[in-house]
Amino acid sequence: MSVFSEAELTYLAEGKLGRLATIDPAGFPHVVPVGWQHNTELDTIDIGGRNPEATQKFHNAQREPRVAFVVDDVLPPWKPRCVMIRGTAETIPGGTRADPDGGAIIRITPEKILSWGLDDQT
Repeated sequence: MSVFSEAELTYLAEGKLGRLATIDPAGFPHVVPVGWQHNTELDTIDIGGRNPEATQKFHNAQREPRVAFVVDDVLPPWKPRCVMIRGTAETIPGGTRADPDGGAIIRITPEKILSWGLDDQT
């Protein structure tokens, strides 16, 4: 059984751009758009990208694993929808079996999920 509701899983399956928030060394938020996928086997959010091990977000998550991840959009005329996940990040280096493409990933294990606007998708 997933930690996500059916409505959340349906919304996440649309594959929209997400935003990852990490904490930089000075304690400030660092928010970046990311590509991602829901790992159905582990019920996690896996974030990859181009050379992720060289990015600030990867280094931030290595040092401070508490992160937030948001997928959202707005349907006309004004119907915001969102899934926000707070959780713990694990940085997995490239060349492991964690990512089918062999690249490094940031894997988020959800601890708290908030969502809104998903049940009224007219």
